Amino acid sequence: MRLFGKNIGIAMTGSFCTLAEMICEIEILIKEEGAVITPILSEMVDETDTRFGRAVGWKDELERIGCKPPILTIPQAEPIGPRGMFDVLVIAPCSGNTLAKLANGITDGSVLMAAKSHLRNQRPVVLSVSTNDGLGFNAKNLGILLNSKNIYMVPFGQDNPKEKANSLRSDVSKIAETVVEAMFGRQIQPVLLQYPSIMI
Repeated sequence: MRLFGKNIGIAMTGSFCTLAEMICEIEILIKEEGAVITPILSEMVDETDTRFGRAVGWKDELERIGCKPPILTIPQAEPIGPRGMFDVLVIAPCSGNTLAKLANGITDGSVLMAAKSHLRNQRPVVLSVSTNDGLGFNAKNLGILLNSKNIYMVPFGQDNPKEKANSLRSDVSKIAETVVEAMFGRQIQPVLLQYPSIMI
């Protein structure tokens, strides 16, 4: 159990097609790695029903697998830094919208406030990208974050280059390993994955 007793915030944003996969990875962090997980849900995840699942269903699943009660609002997220609540904050999935706002210092929701508050303590933030425009409009934001202090990336690649050439997606099975490395101030390598290893 490499993360036994470590307090980890898992911030989930509106890449809804990835949420079920993330529930499985969070369960691994709890049951196999021994981490203490507090979810932070974006307003979209907290409130939106989609073809991938109902908002209340995601919260029920997080409770079922043993997470602490979720953080849902900016006021709830603001004390994360002052109280030193987390050893690591993971944004997974990190949507293109969240990626862009984080790179440009915009704090208009629970997840972005969590990141801002956590970073004030010089503690690691791990990003697991899932965006259809990672090699499009968001490429510059990805570049900014790749070169930002205390930001670490879960290895990612093009998940479907033939049909969605700009789409990038992290391999969520590497989140635990990325977190371990980030806690030592190291970026897991390689960062770029080879297609078709992550094609879905």
